[in-house]
Amino acid sequence: MPKFLMLGIALFLLLAAASSAPAQARSIPWDCADWQAFAHDDRTTSILESLAENRGKTLYCGIDQSDTFTKSETWEAGKDRNERDDTVYYGERGQFRGFIAAQEGYLTDGESGVTGVSIDRIFEFPREERRRTKRVKRFDVGTDTEQFPINAAASCGQVLGLICPGESNTGSWVTSQLTGGNYARNRAVGFANSTTGRHVTWDTNLWYTDTNYNADPRGAAGGDASPNNAWWQGQAAAAAERACRARGARYVAGSAQLGPGHSENRGSLQSNDNGPGLGIFFRRVPLPSVSNAFRYASRQSRTWEATCKKTIRRTRK
Repeated sequence: MPKFLMLGIALFLLLAAASSAPAQARSIPWDCADWQAFAHDDRTTSILESLAENRGKTLYCGIDQSDTFTKSETWEAGKDRNERDDTVYYGERGQFRGFIAAQEGYLTDGESGVTGVSIDRIFEFPREERRRTKRVKRFDVGTDTEQFPINAAASCGQVLGLICPGESNTGSWVTSQLTGGNYARNRAVGFANSTTGRHVTWDTNLWYTDTNYNADPRGAAGGDASPNNAWWQGQAAAAAERACRARGARYVAGSAQLGPGHSENRGSLQSNDNGPGLGIFFRRVPLPSVSNAFRYASRQSRTWEATCKKTIRRTRK
């Protein structure tokens, strides 16, 4: 007898013996201790609310083992809401999601759905997956143009998009409003009261020597104004961080941009003008002993803008 034929006969006898062996019973340790049926006078409502509350647990617990509901009445209660993967019942106890095909076959004894799948698939009631989405929102904070022009007596702290240093006094009592204003502007940018041949521009924050009052007065740059640009930039970034944090967002590092001051208040002479757009707040301080004498407490202002970033996370069912 050929060798390959003998091997085929042996394999056939082995398979026949295996098929004739009795099937081994399988013990399935269902844990139904936390299954809670929802009590309601209406039976259908009781079934749907129970399925919603026990989502993620097994149908076996509520039907075959505990005899809470029968397979047929469970199918009748849920079949009109069965959209397979969609949530179609929003109840007091949760949300009921449509039966999977394997469950349909189990509940209808094969009349609907599919059969022949594993027992785990049949009894598992699917827990709806949650999708987490993330969106980054950017928005600007800072200068609100609707708030300008600002009254000269206004406080710098009343406007979000302004930053100011501390007040500087003129150091001299005067009787002329023009002279007092010129002195105050000069002191606010770090010049002595008598300095009239210099001016400051906000875009560079440098002071320049005036060379020609009737034309372009800018001569050679003499140095940084006071405060310098590093101070202004640091104040703008700090103000932006506070503004973003107050809105539940984060400041985008490096986004703070300085702008001009709140006004373009000019003196009578160009030499006394400390730069277009370099706003100065004045506070008049009278001399108690002389009725018409006063000095100004003054401070600069600079506008700023910055960008905030807010991450919005959502969980979708």
